[in-house]
Amino acid sequence: MSFSSQPILYSYFRSSCSWRVRIALALKGIAYDQVPVNLVKDGGQQFSAEFKAVNPMQQVPALKIDGITITQSLAIIQYLEDTCPNPRLLPQDPKKRAQVRMISDHIASGIQPLQNLSILNKIGEKKMEWAQQCITSGFQALEQILQHTAGRYCVGDEVSMADLCLVPQVGNAERYGVNLGPYPTITRINKALLELEAFKVSHPSRQPDTPAELRS
Repeated sequence: MSFSSQPILYSYFRSSCSWRVRIALALKGIAYDQVPVNLVKDGGQQFSAEFKAVNPMQQVPALKIDGITITQSLAIIQYLEDTCPNPRLLPQDPKKRAQVRMISDHIASGIQPLQNLSILNKIGEKKMEWAQQCITSGFQALEQILQHTAGRYCVGDEVSMADLCLVPQVGNAERYGVNLGPYPTITRINKALLELEAFKVSHPSRQPDTPAELRS
């Protein structure tokens, strides 16, 4: 697919929501420019007037593409799916498609926002404990769901939008010291996905704004 101008992704290397979109762009073979937005430096560059003009919610990711700016990772992925349908990230089968959306929302609405940076900053000293509790609660339910939907990946044997949500959330879980032992299905799927090139190149350890000590 060709664009009148190369898409621009506003991203932060450690942002799990940005990571979802980077995976989608990589899977679909879409070249893009990346503008890092450091969520920690200078009190958070997302709060600058310049970035507020890009996304009034002052969050990453934001994608400038085809003359519009799209925010919210799942909305971005849906647009990429609509305009660049191969490889498909939403199954054609209505039941499987519903399962993909269910799992994606379970993570994107039910887990990640509760342990987001803005929330943890308000929690204060007990932020690690809070993050662990939120992720553990969500993963207990997700493990049960995946036992019914999973093949090699979250829904059957094809990579879907659900997988794009799963891997970054497992990354968050590891970062916050969550014990993944009780979640063998989540762990197995995550391991299989991390072997795929699109998941490797989009990894937080391989971004333009990744600090030297965290690069791999």
